[in-house]
Amino acid sequence: MSSQFTEGPGSAWLGPPIDARPLFAPEHAALMATLRGLDAGAWRAEAVPGWSVRDVAAHVLGDCYGRLARDRDGHREGPGFSEGETLEGFIHRINQEWVDAWARVSPAALVDTLEVIGGQVARLFEGADLDSPALGVSWAGVDPAPMWLDCAREFTELWTHRQQIRHAMGQGTDPDAKALAVVLDTFLRALPHTLREVAAPVGTQVQVRVDGPAGGAWTATATDTRWSLAEPETGRPAAVVQWDAETAWQVCVRGIAPTTALARARVEGDRDLAAAVCRIVSVVH
Repeated sequence: MSSQFTEGPGSAWLGPPIDARPLFAPEHAALMATLRGLDAGAWRAEAVPGWSVRDVAAHVLGDCYGRLARDRDGHREGPGFSEGETLEGFIHRINQEWVDAWARVSPAALVDTLEVIGGQVARLFEGADLDSPALGVSWAGVDPAPMWLDCAREFTELWTHRQQIRHAMGQGTDPDAKALAVVLDTFLRALPHTLREVAAPVGTQVQVRVDGPAGGAWTATATDTRWSLAEPETGRPAAVVQWDAETAWQVCVRGIAPTTALARARVEGDRDLAAAVCRIVSVVH
């Protein structure tokens, strides 16, 4: 299987399109309610290693500004790659630079700005053409990506950062099944890319099942060119990995390690294939 970051118009192997557009406005409103409910001490709580709640909120704002600049305004200026810098290194560097610059801004001013700019991003995506080419999605191995995947990826980013803030406040993951179902469906589109270097006979199938009202089943099939989510099921998969929803989304964002995800999984069939599935990651990591 090829490990190359795929370019080209064909994307049927990613599975059926996802329409996340109606979810942006409710997600933005939920984030605003969460942030406006924080007290002064909560802003300093660690949300992810090395970043406070304030840092995560500033990062979300930076993502929103970047999206408007690229997709609405056609603005192409800004930081570029340093010599020898990887995509992951570049993204982590510019994210940190943005967060550091916003350290001088008060939480109140940050929230006021995010309310305006985040609302503009929600409206931008509400009018998106899901069939148009868009920003590449490296963790799915496609560049350019179809807009439906870019749009869904952006929704998962917003949703995930809100959960990180909730967890920092001692709250659990938002139980809304409608949003979580879209998040899981989007994250599992990384499965073919995750298996890209796994050699298997053509027709071999690997299935991920997620429990609960937001869950479902995703089956990747080895073809003569790549693993695909578009092939029909043909019988008993070579491996089945079954997770609860919390484990599924957490491993996709590296909130838990692949070894932990494997230990929590109910596995049928080939353990090596199951271990490969547990290496899934649906963020730039």
